[in-house]
Amino acid sequence: MYGGDEVSAIVIDLGSHTCKAGYAGEDAPKAVFPSVVGSIDQMEVDEPANADKNSGSVLSPLKDGIVADWDLVDSIWDHAFRECLLIDPKEHPMLLAEPSSNTQQQRERTAELMFEKYKVPALFLAKNAVLTSFASGRATSLVVDSGGGSTTVAPVHDGYVLQKAVASSPIGGEFLTDCLMKSLESKGIMIKPRYSFKRKEIRPGEFQTVDVDFPNTTESYKLYSQRVIASDIKECVCRAPDTPYDVFCRNPLSKVHIQTFNDPYELPDGQTIEIGADRFKVPDILFNPSLAQTIPGMENFAEIAPSVRGLPQMVISCIIDYQLLAGGTASMQQLKERLEKDLLEESPQAARVKVLASGNATERRFSVWIGGSILASLGSFQQMWFSKSEYEEHGASYIQRKCP
Repeated sequence: MYGGDEVSAIVIDLGSHTCKAGYAGEDAPKAVFPSVVGSIDQMEVDEPANADKNSGSVLSPLKDGIVADWDLVDSIWDHAFRECLLIDPKEHPMLLAEPSSNTQQQRERTAELMFEKYKVPALFLAKNAVLTSFASGRATSLVVDSGGGSTTVAPVHDGYVLQKAVASSPIGGEFLTDCLMKSLESKGIMIKPRYSFKRKEIRPGEFQTVDVDFPNTTESYKLYSQRVIASDIKECVCRAPDTPYDVFCRNPLSKVHIQTFNDPYELPDGQTIEIGADRFKVPDILFNPSLAQTIPGMENFAEIAPSVRGLPQMVISCIIDYQLLAGGTASMQQLKERLEKDLLEESPQAARVKVLASGNATERRFSVWIGGSILASLGSFQQMWFSKSEYEEHGASYIQRKCP
């Protein structure tokens, strides 16, 4: 059915924060949209900004990076195929990125959906960590993937994930965003969703904010809209401190340091705020999870805090020569330098520690998709995939043999 290297495969990376979809062999995904579904009377997928604010709820299909609602995932895939890429999935082999800790049941359900509903000619499931490693040109590495919903540390050896050594934490970009929002609220700073006001220019360069009333807006949509703004604050302003936050605060020069790097941030409603010490405290939660308990409104985290390990502890238990940093949260300022510093201090003297991360934030954010694009564009990809005929002959469980 397919000859030579002309394999028009589709690569999809469904992450906790965004879904990336595009054609194999390209440098970046064609479509990037939020991994959420706007639910009104019937299931729809669209940019949440276009949802009916008076009655729509914003739902996520993933929990801690693992699929929790297959109907929502189905809607997101359908949106990617029909609305974004404008393709018929019957005509294209599929490469889907999957979490390193994905279960056999989840993999079989994926195969059933792809072959039974979308009638794809062939399918391949690849681990996120393996694709990140391929994107950097390495077959062996220790991948630290800090995304929206979780942070995962997975060792990759010769293109295979060592499953028993995979470590994960529920602390990801969305958790850090929530911490920042709670901290701002405790200081009396309320983030107004973009739909709740209009700005009018009353004089050249001078604007007036007028509130717009949407009395029936759902809490989930309001929270989603606030998180979008808080996430931008985090990405623009926050940076990992050079030392643990408590040590950083005891340093007499820390106040000068905070003031030096305390860039003001203008909210969409025109209000200008200063984040202060939180710009260092929030990123440090990745390294010291118990720090989250000191933020007003995050006290519930105390129940699971003792079982959540910090980033250095997760990595140190499975040192390989090179650590690859990937995921949207990994793009935070100074995160690479801080992780490398902590690992050098805590690892055995004989261990070689080198943290690698693309200098391009876009490449770091899309590293899983880029690795999939490289893999699916190889001529040998046809020999690897799980074909429709094999599915019909052996069933969904054969995915374990074809996609180890």
